[in-house]
Amino acid sequence: PSPGTSIPPSPHCWHRGLSWEPGAHWMEPGCRSCTCQEGQVLCDAVSCSIPCSHPLPAPGGGCCPTCIGCLHEGVARAEGEVFSPFDGNCTVCVCLAGNVSCLSPECPPGSCPSLSPSDCCSCHPAKCSFGGRTYTHGARFSLDGDGCTTCVCQGGEVECSFTPCPILDCPQHQRHLHPGQCCSSCRDPPAPTGCFLDDNGVEFPVGQLWSPGDPCELCICQADGSVSCRRTECLETCPYPIRTPGQCCPDCSAGCTYMGRVFSNNETFPSELDPCLSCICLVR
Repeated sequence: PSPGTSIPPSPHCWHRGLSWEPGAHWMEPGCRSCTCQEGQVLCDAVSCSIPCSHPLPAPGGGCCPTCIGCLHEGVARAEGEVFSPFDGNCTVCVCLAGNVSCLSPECPPGSCPSLSPSDCCSCHPAKCSFGGRTYTHGARFSLDGDGCTTCVCQGGEVECSFTPCPILDCPQHQRHLHPGQCCSSCRDPPAPTGCFLDDNGVEFPVGQLWSPGDPCELCICQADGSVSCRRTECLETCPYPIRTPGQCCPDCSAGCTYMGRVFSNNETFPSELDPCLSCICLVR
């Protein structure tokens, strides 16, 4: 605004028959937070952060649950309260900062958790009869004594499962099950007799040397069936060497190549760029 002019005040907001000051904040039913900005009412749902596992409902008609106390199995528990669940079998729980933690007793072998609060491990589980023998609760044994199947007695019932076998990384035709063993193992692969190239289907014997299409590259078939290749480095260089098809390095001693033509040593010829110039091939 120019000097001497005043800034008009922000307009009020009219919402549901009420007038609100600019910047005013209030709560609407359904947990909606509203504010008055420039004559407009802006409302958003209230976002609640609940940092506990068993919060209580919002107190006093509020919007966000509270972590002061716990709600467990539909029952409100006070902060620090120790209690037992309805079917906890002597399990003890505690409410701490909105979180419920429970502990169950560990019973010694031959007993099991019971419903009696005076003695949580007083019951005696049923034994198992299997294969003409009797096993106590929790006993583990192998079916037929082969070690490939593990069985366990649980409250009068026998549950058996196969011993897990490791995952093999060899193809099916190289797997073998030895007598007296439960799981197959990989046979040693046959010793390689040469090198097989998938790109052209040619097999080279061990020690064979060949050039794979590039005269400057030489390959050899190793004893383990792998192929090792090495490139030939050309040391002799000259400006106009003669290049022979199928030969790796250019030849600087046989003459000169100039503008697609071959000239012998000491041969004189006119320049292709300037007919007044005469050139000579000198092999050094």
